Amino acid sequence: MIGSGFGGLSAAARLAARGHQVDIFEKRDKLGGRAYVYEIDGFTFDAGPTVITAPWIFDEIWHAAGRRRQDYFQLVPCDPFYRIFDHNHRPFDFSADLELMLHQIEQRNPSDVEGFKAFVASTKEIFDKGMALIDQPFLNLSDMIRVVPDLIRLQSYRSVYGYVSKFFPDEFLRCCFSFQPLLIGGNPLDAASLYVLIHHLERKWGVHYALGGTGAIIASFARLLQELGVTIHLNAEVDSIIVEQRRTQGIRLQDGSIRRADAVVSNADVALTYLNLIPERHRPHNSNSRIRNRNYSMSLFVIYFGAKRQYRQQGLAHHNIMMNRNYKGLLRQIFANHGLPQDFSLYLHMPTLTDPSMAPAGCEAFYALSPVPHLGAPIDWEVQAGPYRDAIIEFLEQNYLPDLRANIVAEHRIDPRHFAHTLNSQLGSAFSIQPTLTQSAWFRPHNRSEDIDNLYFVGAGTHPGAGVPGVVSSAKIVDNLIGDPAPATVLSSSPTVPALPTRTAPAAPSDTPPAVG
Repeated sequence: MIGSGFGGLSAAARLAARGHQVDIFEKRDKLGGRAYVYEIDGFTFDAGPTVITAPWIFDEIWHAAGRRRQDYFQLVPCDPFYRIFDHNHRPFDFSADLELMLHQIEQRNPSDVEGFKAFVASTKEIFDKGMALIDQPFLNLSDMIRVVPDLIRLQSYRSVYGYVSKFFPDEFLRCCFSFQPLLIGGNPLDAASLYVLIHHLERKWGVHYALGGTGAIIASFARLLQELGVTIHLNAEVDSIIVEQRRTQGIRLQDGSIRRADAVVSNADVALTYLNLIPERHRPHNSNSRIRNRNYSMSLFVIYFGAKRQYRQQGLAHHNIMMNRNYKGLLRQIFANHGLPQDFSLYLHMPTLTDPSMAPAGCEAFYALSPVPHLGAPIDWEVQAGPYRDAIIEFLEQNYLPDLRANIVAEHRIDPRHFAHTLNSQLGSAFSIQPTLTQSAWFRPHNRSEDIDNLYFVGAGTHPGAGVPGVVSSAKIVDNLIGDPAPATVLSSSPTVPALPTRTAPAAPSDTPPAVG
């Protein structure tokens, strides 16, 4: 297993539970990939992701190992899911409480109330059809052709923003109900309307937070993998994937050592894997030009900061979104990669409202995230990162967090260079390949390579896409493609780990979608 993000950890656990020998090779000094944890002066900062939906996808993994997820980490609901502020700083609480939502919509624009009801009804069918695709591999064109009639009927050719606009004349409400693709690297103006299924997913199962932060989930995976006999190698960067006659024989590490394997699963960025780890002569289908000509997601500028005072009286929630007045214009600027926009919209994460353990007593932990163009844009981050950071902090101080600059006592930040050089993401994109209709399902890089028969992919760049439900579901797909050991080994030179005794998994919740359960 190359890499240890949510996709890699999930695949490793599933395969080990089947009885495979599994070794994980992680470039960094900790597990987690994008879900890395920074610990600074008593503050704990989750690098991301911080929005946890679809808790059953984790339950499934622990069930497969004959265990209960609740015995490893706890999820608590966030209410509201998000507090969304317009450009006048007026809040709108995005919640599962339909009466609350109707009341807020009526206060803003009474004519949108009926539109909201119709929108809610429409998202259920889109969810039912869309979630049926999330754990299917889409290796053949026929798999795509089979679902095309449903995609057409559900108007998946429309963008999320275009679909939402049918129901809401009010521009701010259009923003509130169309921003979700940004959470998976998509432009709401281009992302296929199929992704409005996120609305039903959140309303039905909620938005959750893991006590102890997202890092607590990673630590729980580490414990589970240890129990399953998985060997974890940290500070172990992979130099290349060894290929002979359309099959991988294993990997070569940066130190020159070779690890033989019957199959390789890559949780590294798909583009990096093909461009940097495999000579082009071995991949006629996934050529350099094909990979480079994909459309990649935006990147992120993130400031992690701790304050020596608390901000409990400022009207903030756990998840906050500060909308720019020019929503569509800002999105066009970011995804066109013309340069760094002067304005920004922000996601402000405030985990200490839910979990005070993330900061020292009497303090507050935050991170502020701004979507920015990837490295295809003419931006000199060496020059512009400092002023951009200052502009964000000043905006927060003037509007939401009084005297912030005087109270910051811990800080770290990342920008597109981090995604490119530390996370090895093509163009420094934060979510790999954009989730447009022509880059989804069969059109996305496949979970099993078309060029190398025993090379598999999990993570944001393959099907079904970015976001925690997507990358964890990609692990389920790969687990099913590889199947039971016979007597295959997966990236291991350690002694054989006996298969766990067969156990009966606890019944899934009755409202778990059959397609994912």
